[in-house]
Amino acid sequence: MLVTERGYEGDMPSSRLIAGRILTPSGLAADTVMEIEGGRITGLGGRVGSATAWNASDLLVLPGIIDLHGDAFERQLMPRPGVHFDARLALFDTDRQLVANGITTAFHAVTYSWEPGLRGKEQGRVFIAALEALRPALACDTRLHLRWETYNLDVEEEVTAWLAAGTIGLLAFNDHTPEILKQASRSDAMSKYTERSGLAAEDFRALVLRVAAREAAVPAAIERLAAAALKAAVPMAAHDEETPEERRWFHRLGCRISEFPKNEPTARAAMAEGGAVIMGAPNVVRGGSHLSAICASQMVAHGICSILSSDYYYPAQLHAAFRLARDGVCKLEEAWRLIAENPARAAGLDDRGVLAPGKRADFILVDDSRPDLPHVVASFVAGKPVFFADDRGRLTA
Repeated sequence: MLVTERGYEGDMPSSRLIAGRILTPSGLAADTVMEIEGGRITGLGGRVGSATAWNASDLLVLPGIIDLHGDAFERQLMPRPGVHFDARLALFDTDRQLVANGITTAFHAVTYSWEPGLRGKEQGRVFIAALEALRPALACDTRLHLRWETYNLDVEEEVTAWLAAGTIGLLAFNDHTPEILKQASRSDAMSKYTERSGLAAEDFRALVLRVAAREAAVPAAIERLAAAALKAAVPMAAHDEETPEERRWFHRLGCRISEFPKNEPTARAAMAEGGAVIMGAPNVVRGGSHLSAICASQMVAHGICSILSSDYYYPAQLHAAFRLARDGVCKLEEAWRLIAENPARAAGLDDRGVLAPGKRADFILVDDSRPDLPHVVASFVAGKPVFFADDRGRLTA
């Protein structure tokens, strides 16, 4: 079924032609045609003619956006501190946001922490079970990015089982415990932890101290889970790496993705090893990090950022690509690789990320008449239209 801003419409024909300015592997092709059948692209090229079923001649036809790290769904789970909503409702609401922003493949970044509350084990299990049950009903191809907090040693067997079962699409190693421990003595810095955990400040401090005492056991647990991920062919990411040496250690474990490295030398080490570097698209859109971290646009310009994720704001990937082009950092074709082709390759999704014969027909129609405010007119997942903002690009024959 087709989701529109006016409701639902019937399924569209399985064979169709899309006409517009299409971003092909060799560049942007104006006034050309893409043929689709059975959810895949079967032809690319030729001129727009009367047989064209979908007329998007005034729009850009771009590969669907692939988001390897997005956690804005947490706002649907807990829009205010202590206010919880059902995970199924949160997933459906998030799904509409994803396709409306051109995201056709999404990895929900679920933090699996020793903290109770929003990022705790109980909430995580409920959300993961809901995602597994609802995935066939979601418009966006939605997968699990499990952000395992490395001091959360009690769940190692559970995570290993999820890896073997194919539940996890991307495993990330997160280590926020030392940072939280540093802030545990500051009452002004504790509110965000107490609000999402539901614990009083003193109880949270006591919990942090107990967890931090596990430090010696953490490296071995990382090594075991990395081996389990390799066995299950699940890609891995290391989060907030601080040094090239740390990056090289994770690389030896088979972890090829550096996610939000803290500095340029660490990012360069990742790229030198043939790995991928993920930065946040909001960093580009806002002109810098909200945490005063390194500038993602500069990293793109220096060739040490290969992927941009939505991070905490789903519209950011689309707008980051256009801002990079407007600012002259790179061409739109190059910027789009950061949010489509490169994340597909890093996640092992060889069937998408580019518009070419044989690939999945995941693509979006974008109105770029105002380059400062581009917006998605329609989104297609496996050849099926899942979102329309207006009547442009609709079936004409």
